[in-house]
Amino acid sequence: MKGIIGAIAGDIIGSVYEFHPIKTKEFSLFNKRSTFTDDTIMTLAVAKWLLNDKNSKDELVRQLQYFGNKYPNGGYGRMFKKWLRTDHPKPYGSWGNGSAMRVSPVAWVGDSLEEVQKLAKLSSIVTHDHPEGVKGALATADAVYLARLGSSKEEIRDHIEIRYDYDLSRTLDEIRPYYKFDVSCQGSVPESIICFLEAKDYEDTIRNCISLGGDADTMAAIAGGIASAYWEVPNDIHSKAIHRLSYDLLDVLIEFENNFI
Repeated sequence: MKGIIGAIAGDIIGSVYEFHPIKTKEFSLFNKRSTFTDDTIMTLAVAKWLLNDKNSKDELVRQLQYFGNKYPNGGYGRMFKKWLRTDHPKPYGSWGNGSAMRVSPVAWVGDSLEEVQKLAKLSSIVTHDHPEGVKGALATADAVYLARLGSSKEEIRDHIEIRYDYDLSRTLDEIRPYYKFDVSCQGSVPESIICFLEAKDYEDTIRNCISLGGDADTMAAIAGGIASAYWEVPNDIHSKAIHRLSYDLLDVLIEFENNFI
């Protein structure tokens, strides 16, 4: 299965390791504590926005607030929590990786790179309107879209490096010893993309992300969204992930898949 399930499964697998970092690729993908977090909730909120009215900023805000308030314990940042509870909320200059974690659905809806970028920017600026926040969303969406089209890893790497000035030349072995928890786009999106570029398949992508010992669930959601446009998500991972979703979130996923994947 391809599609946004890759971001969702990455989030669920990474949820156990967000605050219990590890520096190894040897770990169980799922256990009894594996659960969806804000990455999944907001990804599916974006998916619902795209299903309802992809050109409406008001509809995007409505869906983000609806799902965010329905699942208030998703693990949101302090400013985003405040945004969720605000009437007529405004963006708050965030450069956090929340813009990148939720963006993957736009790459399955846009019919061109230009449309994908337009949707990615819109999905970001309602909250994360700092240039780095927008860039993180754009780079992630571009990577998913290019992977969806069948571009090679080299083509994806070159595009992201040239357009967004991210350094993707580093290896995970170089990054891992010194890498720490980092919620900024500039400090986690390039590393997440490298996790995909260095992987041999979807599962290996997720293991790469967790092994860095950073913001595990979000990085696995970002990289997982790219990987599941490039490779299939194995059936056992797909099954274990969707069985951890609530019924209403699963309904959005199924509706999105039926319409766009």
